[in-house]
Amino acid sequence: MSFVTKVLRRGLTTSALRMAAIKHVTVIGGGQMGVGIAQVAAQTGHQVTVVDQSEEILAHSKLSIERSLSRVAKKKFGEDLKAAESYSKSALSSISLSTDALATVTKTDLVIEAIIENLQVKQELFSQLDKVAPQETIFASNTSSLPISDIAISTERRDRFAGLHFFNPVPVMKLVEVVQISEQSDATFQSLMDFSKSLGKVPVVCKDTPGFIVNRLLVPYMMEAIRLVERGDASARDIDTAMKLGAGYPMGPFELADYVGLDVTKFIIDGWHEKFPDNPLFEPSPLLDQKVAQGKLGTKKGEGFYPYGKK
Repeated sequence: MSFVTKVLRRGLTTSALRMAAIKHVTVIGGGQMGVGIAQVAAQTGHQVTVVDQSEEILAHSKLSIERSLSRVAKKKFGEDLKAAESYSKSALSSISLSTDALATVTKTDLVIEAIIENLQVKQELFSQLDKVAPQETIFASNTSSLPISDIAISTERRDRFAGLHFFNPVPVMKLVEVVQISEQSDATFQSLMDFSKSLGKVPVVCKDTPGFIVNRLLVPYMMEAIRLVERGDASARDIDTAMKLGAGYPMGPFELADYVGLDVTKFIIDGWHEKFPDNPLFEPSPLLDQKVAQGKLGTKKGEGFYPYGKK
């Protein structure tokens, strides 16, 4: 069945094929990724609502956005303090906060989910939102490792569902991975490409494959570096030095793993191994497991493969 036929069977007019530009964005999750997405959307003229579970979390989210906007404005306007202040105030005025996700999505063009990497939690969230969001609202997940199709199956709008994977820190990183599932409509895809570009980002397109593009290459690379250390082939420090000076990477694999979080890396590789047990690239690492069990999770905990000072 063609997409046009699907649309007409739902009782929509052919004008629905030309989706209006995305103007209002609801970001579910007030953590680091969520506030970064909200900030860049507000900076580029979109109305944004950030949703999280408590007023306390949202107050912290707002403070994070204010601090980040201040840095952006200072870099953009230099010593012109008046222009910098005006810029920050304008962006902040486009952001609202809410603890009521169901009420918020009744009047939004795009929902971007940026919550915990737990498939069941994401499915439950989208299942609830699907019942109250307008039919034309697009749903997107910012997941970095979970299959988009597995999340989308909890809804009745798989033609309007996608992965929209931003990179940390969102205000700085230019890349967005637009992830396609088989049921996704051309109109949805084009809307998300246009939206990504409107944020000043560079979108790349990928099918719903484990890790999409970046993490599919990056995580096995980090895991192979860890295996080199496990075998005693080289030290973490020498491997990092080799990749920076020999391959031109800005960070070595162990510096990167510590920055990302060893618990995050373990979560990703364990999930892939469970789903694809015969793929040697997805083999877990005893050394990584040991680090995580010891609470040595990377920079956020003051120690990972390297010490950073206790936090």
